[in-house]
Amino acid sequence: MRVTLDIGGIIYLGDVYLNGHKIASTDYGYVGLEADLTPHLRFDSDNVIAVYASTGPKKGSRWYTGGGLFRDVFLKVSNPTHIARHGVFITTPEVSREHATVGIQVEVDGWQKHNVRILARVKDNDGRTLGTVESGMPEHTHQSCTEVKMPIVELPAPKLWSPDTPYLYDAEIIVYSNGIAVDSVHESFGIRKLDFSPEFGFKLNGEKFFLKGNSGHHDLGALGAASHDKAIERMMMRLKEFGYNTIRCSHNPYSENFVRIADRVGLIIVDELIDKWSDRDYWGGRQPFTDIWHKLIPEWVKRDRNRPSVILWSLGNELQIREGWAGFAGMNDWGVTTYRIFDQMVKRFDNTRPTTVGMFPARAGAITRKDKDFNDYLVPPELSCVTEIASFNYQSDKYADYLKYKPDMIIFQSEAETSKMLEPYYNMNHERNVGICYWGAAEYWGESNGWPKKGWNYSFFGHTMRPYPQAYLIRSAFMPDEPLVRIGVIDSKGGESVSWNDVIVGRPSILDHWNFENGSTQNVVTYTNAHTVELIVNGKSIGTKTNNGTRKDQRNSILWQDVSYGEGGTIEAVARDEAGKTVARHKMETAGEAVALRIEPESDTWKADGMDLLYLNITAVDRKGRTVPGFNEPLTIETEGAATLLAIDNGDHYTDDLFLDVNTKPMLQGRMQAIMRSKTADGRVIVKAKAGSLKQIYKTKTSAQ
Repeated sequence: MRVTLDIGGIIYLGDVYLNGHKIASTDYGYVGLEADLTPHLRFDSDNVIAVYASTGPKKGSRWYTGGGLFRDVFLKVSNPTHIARHGVFITTPEVSREHATVGIQVEVDGWQKHNVRILARVKDNDGRTLGTVESGMPEHTHQSCTEVKMPIVELPAPKLWSPDTPYLYDAEIIVYSNGIAVDSVHESFGIRKLDFSPEFGFKLNGEKFFLKGNSGHHDLGALGAASHDKAIERMMMRLKEFGYNTIRCSHNPYSENFVRIADRVGLIIVDELIDKWSDRDYWGGRQPFTDIWHKLIPEWVKRDRNRPSVILWSLGNELQIREGWAGFAGMNDWGVTTYRIFDQMVKRFDNTRPTTVGMFPARAGAITRKDKDFNDYLVPPELSCVTEIASFNYQSDKYADYLKYKPDMIIFQSEAETSKMLEPYYNMNHERNVGICYWGAAEYWGESNGWPKKGWNYSFFGHTMRPYPQAYLIRSAFMPDEPLVRIGVIDSKGGESVSWNDVIVGRPSILDHWNFENGSTQNVVTYTNAHTVELIVNGKSIGTKTNNGTRKDQRNSILWQDVSYGEGGTIEAVARDEAGKTVARHKMETAGEAVALRIEPESDTWKADGMDLLYLNITAVDRKGRTVPGFNEPLTIETEGAATLLAIDNGDHYTDDLFLDVNTKPMLQGRMQAIMRSKTADGRVIVKAKAGSLKQIYKTKTSAQ
C-alpha cells in the first residue's frame, strides 16, 4: 500500500513533515506537489503531519500571494502499481464536426514486470460508453514508471468544446494487475481544434476566434488567495456576462479547480508558469529558479494538459529587459536560449499547444521609454521574434510596425491598459491577431501605489465583482450585437494615475448614481454601441449626439459636459440605431434618505457540503427602493443555522478593516456584500442585518442536493 498527500499549493514555499521526518518541500507553491507518507507512516498508533509555510523573503513577489495551504489537499491511498501523478494524457489528433479521434496515454508507476493491463472507456456526459480500448505494458523496458499509449478511440459526430458549448467527455481509466483492478481514475476532457497562424491569428474548431480577456492575479476579493470553487465560478460567470471569453493566469499557475471550472463554464485560459526567470529578483524560493525549473514545468503542464480551456502555455512575463531576469546566465541573448530550452521541456509533455512569453513594452536591445530613440526604434524584442506566439504587454499602436520588421509574427496583446478604455481593443487587427487581455480589469490585492490603498483598482470591476460603469463600455465592444447604453458621472474630485510598466494608467473614477450637491454641474459620459444617444434630464432633452466611430479613443463613449444637476431628479439616456429606432435605455434617479436595508442573494440554492458559498448583496434604500450612495453607517450581521458568515466586504480598497472573522463594517456608498459558507448538514439559515435604525432579515435553506 502507498499513502500520499496531494497538495495543491503552499504559499510561497514550504515543507511537509510526517512524525518528525521531512518528506516533501516546495520553493514555488503555485505549483503543487505530492508527499509520500508511506516510509514513515505508523499503522499501530497516531501519526502527525506538520506543514511549514512561509511567504518567503521581502520582495520575493510583486503582488499579494496569500499564505499557507491555500488550495485543496487530498489524502490518497493506492496500490504499489498505480497510475502516476497526473499520469493520464488525452489528445484529440483529428477533429471535425463529423469525426474525431481520441488518443489516451497512461503513465503506470510501480510496475514490477507482472501482468498489468490497462482499460480505457470514453463516455459522454450522460455516462454512456462511446468507445473502449485496452493495452498491455511494453515488453522491452527497464522502467518502473512507464508511459503507455492506448489504441485510438474513434468518435463519430463529436460535440465540440467551445466557450459557447463547453461540452465535456469523460475518460475512465482502469489498471488491472493479474486480473484484479488496482487503480482507476476519471478524467474529463473536451474535443476541440486549435489553429494559430500569422494570417488569421487563432481559430477554434476551424472558425476565427478573437480572445477578449482579463489579465490579473489569483485572489478572490474578500476571500484572499484561498481557492473557493463557488467564488471562482461566480467571477467567471460575471466576466462572461460582459463578453469576456478569456483569462490569462498572470503570472503563475492558478489552482487546478480554476482551470477545471473554466472547462465547465466555457472560458479560454492562457496558462502561465512564472513572472521572471530570475534567481533573485521577484523570486521567493530557497533554491534558485534555474536549479528547479525542470521540476516545475512537468508538474504544471501535466496537471493542466487535459483541459480544453487551456490553449496556450505562457512561460514567463516581462523578463527580456534585464539579463538577470532572462534565465540562464551567460547566454547574452535576452532569454532566447532559455525560452528554447523551456519550450522543449513543455513539448516533452504536451506538443498540442504553442508557447509564448509576455513582453515588457520595450524594443530590441532592452530599449525602453527612458531611451531617447524609443519612439522611433520600432524593432520588437528579440524574444518575441522566436516565441511561437508573440505576446506583447501594452504599446498596441506599435504592433503594425513590429510586423513590418517580422511579418510572420502571431500577435497577442497579453496586457492592455484599462486607462485607455477601448483604444487598445480597436488598435488590434481582429482578423489577424489572436486577441487582447486587459490588465487588472477586475481589482486585485497588491501592487497598489501607496498606503492605505491595498491593491490595483484601475479596473472595470470592483473586487466584489460589481461592475463599474466603464465595464459597460467594454461590454458594448465585446458584445456588439447587444444594443446597450449606460450612464456614468465623472467624479469631480478627480482620479489618480501612476506610471506602470512604462505606460501611464489611471483615470477619474466614474460614478453610477445621480446624487450630488444642489446647483452643481456634472460631466456625464454615456457608453453605447448604438448610433446616437439622446440625454434627458428631468424630462427635458439636452441634445442628441452621435457615436464617434472614427476615433479609437472615443468610440462608444460620448461626453456631456456641464450637465445641470439642479436639485436632482432623473437623468436618462436613450440610444437609437441609424434608422432612429430606440434600441436601449438607461435611467438614474436621485435617491432620498435611507429607510430600509435590502438583502439580495445571488443564487437561490446552495449545497450543505461545508464548502459552498452564498453571496448576499446588502444595500441601503430609500422609500422607492433606490440605493442611497451617501449611506456609510456601520453594518452588523448576525447569522443562525446551517451556515456561517465567512466574510463581509464593502468594496473599499483603502480600508484597514478586516474581511474575515468580523461581522461589523461601515457600508460604502450604501452597499455591503456578505459571503456565507454552508455547513455540512441541511437546514435553515437566518441572516440579520442592522445599520443604524435600518434592519432586515433574510432566510434561506441549504440542501445536500
